Amino acid sequence: MAHEHGEKHAHHDDQHAHPDEKRAHHHDHTDIDWAVMGPLLETQAELFAPLYERAMAWLAKERTDPGLIVDAGSGPGVVACLFAETFPGARVVAVDGSGPLLERAKARAERLGFGDRFGTLTGELPDVLGELEYPADLLWASRSLHHLGDQRAGLVAFAQRLAPGGTLAIMEGGLPSRFLPRDFGIGRPGLEARIDAIEAEWFAQMRADLPGAVTETEDWSALLTSAGLKYTGSRSFLLDLPAPAPDRVRAYVATWLTRVRDVYGDALGAEDRATLDRLVDPRDPAGVHRRADVFVLAAHTVHTAVRPV
Repeated sequence: MAHEHGEKHAHHDDQHAHPDEKRAHHHDHTDIDWAVMGPLLETQAELFAPLYERAMAWLAKERTDPGLIVDAGSGPGVVACLFAETFPGARVVAVDGSGPLLERAKARAERLGFGDRFGTLTGELPDVLGELEYPADLLWASRSLHHLGDQRAGLVAFAQRLAPGGTLAIMEGGLPSRFLPRDFGIGRPGLEARIDAIEAEWFAQMRADLPGAVTETEDWSALLTSAGLKYTGSRSFLLDLPAPAPDRVRAYVATWLTRVRDVYGDALGAEDRATLDRLVDPRDPAGVHRRADVFVLAAHTVHTAVRPV
């Protein structure tokens, strides 16, 4: 479960994640080329770093001095390294199902000077958490939980790996990201809303196809409470990268729209497919590489709970 997943989880809310983010979170890693996906996931997470930093500042008000921080579903380690930077007294363990992504995480930590207090653990959630040497003071799970068939059981497993007084923080939900105005001058207005609808169906089917899938009402406060934790709050964090966007933002949006076209193209109408073709064409004046109205606006939600002492 190479993590929302994000940083396979680096962009959209759980239901509106990058198509490859969703693929990569699936338990079967055999069809993923991590040599290709690793740099892409890192770039995505770096772009969303301001959002994660705001979330960590919020968490730091509750947990000022965690000894062990676990990133459950860490992907290439961008967010895990942000934790190491935010909490300089903590040891950080990045947990993921992909060894190659964890190698990138370790290399990143070494490069940033955190290598002496940064570890990795390879295996599938939640069982691999049983291999931790110590219980976590802060366990972070960003868009990894919804890739477990039984989310309630997953929360129980997460809770069991917390130290008394430890905090569980899960990033699930939020709003679909937006990159363009509703009417951007080509094709039928409302393209992103139609993509949202297709992704919602994809997400529902992905959930239904997971091993041991259990339908669950996503009332996170109730679910966290049912796991034996004390729910402490939820908060959403905004990423606002306004137009005109710099080149790295344009490149991200182009990559996102290319994946949407490739993964969901059959579910889109011919006009929408043609619009996507134009948007990702670097030679087209109406494409995202050249237009002045490209932006990124995203909101992700974090839910927190504490293990009773």
